[in-house]
Amino acid sequence: MPNPNDTRTEKDSLGELPVPNDAWYGIQTARAIINFPISGRAPDIDFVHAHVRIKRAAAAANCQPDWLNEQQRDAIISACDQILAGEFTDQFVVDRFQAGAGTSHNMNSNEVIANLANVALGGGKGQYDHVHPNDHVNMGQSTNDTIPTAIRLTALAKLPKLLAAVNTMADAFETLGEQEADTVKSARTHLQDAVPTTLGREFTAYAWTLRRIAQQIESCRDPLCQIGLGGSAAGTGLNTAPHYIESVAKELATLTGEAIRPAHDLAAQMQSMNDVQALSGAIRSLALELTRISNDMRLLASGPRTGIGEITLPAVQPGSSIMPGKVNPVMFEMLNQVCYQILGQDHAIAMMSQAGQLELNVMMPALGSALFDAMEWLPNAMNAASKRNLDGLIINRERCAEFLHSSVGLATLLNTHIGYSKAADIAKLSEKSGRPVRDIVAEQGLMDINDFDAIVLKAARDGIVE
Repeated sequence: MPNPNDTRTEKDSLGELPVPNDAWYGIQTARAIINFPISGRAPDIDFVHAHVRIKRAAAAANCQPDWLNEQQRDAIISACDQILAGEFTDQFVVDRFQAGAGTSHNMNSNEVIANLANVALGGGKGQYDHVHPNDHVNMGQSTNDTIPTAIRLTALAKLPKLLAAVNTMADAFETLGEQEADTVKSARTHLQDAVPTTLGREFTAYAWTLRRIAQQIESCRDPLCQIGLGGSAAGTGLNTAPHYIESVAKELATLTGEAIRPAHDLAAQMQSMNDVQALSGAIRSLALELTRISNDMRLLASGPRTGIGEITLPAVQPGSSIMPGKVNPVMFEMLNQVCYQILGQDHAIAMMSQAGQLELNVMMPALGSALFDAMEWLPNAMNAASKRNLDGLIINRERCAEFLHSSVGLATLLNTHIGYSKAADIAKLSEKSGRPVRDIVAEQGLMDINDFDAIVLKAARDGIVE
């Protein structure tokens, strides 16, 4: 039992409850702590800040006759600014899995801000004579419009980090591509030997794909800027001050640096999470491509003696507790695992996006959490893989040449010189004897080895056979 001297008693519509004296939150947050001991995870810090920015913007927009006075406005704004500066973040304590729509988090914000404002105005914690959590901090708002708006603002806040990670990895692959533009190797289709290509082309293709996905992710920004704040409980704008909807959006645009504006239909942005789902879908596409690229990198680095071994990834840790000297592609294994988790998060977001009913999606707390995790984990994983494995990657050019010249696929380059049938005969002879195509061609007097090598390089680099 808590020591009565360490608590204060607060009251709400359900009765009384002790609240720790040192807590800046109030009774409804205390109830949420009791009700939701689920994951042990506090809210995402960007989400906390996004929600506080909404409270700050609302206070500014509500400061008008018969609504919020200047003293209350200034006290609320000052409290918000303290939180946005990094103070009191330990007071946001509601579990990520909580009451539908996020009422508990909304009240957590309202109570912390109200208590900070009251104390600044000479009052005490839990004594809401100057600034009340519902009447003043939550003025003109509802959980139903602040939480979906905060989710969108949080996604916008996390976008730069995600896009930077994608472009950093794309830059690394592009640099490798330029460096290895003339490193000829055997292409592989169906995991079988194919015509010659270059290692540079493989790497450049990865860079191009990542940049295309970055554009897809960036295209999600504008829809997220259209918010339903001001819709109040059901999109009607009930209990909002004159011009509040436009004013609060303008304040948020200033606070975030984003093109925030009221959605054409406020109710729609409270019912539907389609724009959030679209962002999750774009991140899912990124995770799928990263999975493919990671698998390729692990294949190319396999060996070193019994695999492909055309590249060597920098060693970052011993690879085995029993096999001395073994080094594993752990960074891309890690990236694979993160990508699989992201795919699961996207599926959860999809299920929760369609699970709303009528005027509200009550799955928003967990939906937002899943999106925030994806937007945090993926750039962290990409940056780690880029820094620890793409930087310092070693190209095994001799290995590339060895595989290239042992490939029967080189006979394809002879089609335009000696015809398909004769080229097929040379391919069969190479396959049967194990001898390189280039040696057989020279031995039969069909082409000088140097001329053959020039044809191979031009075909691999330019796709032209002369």
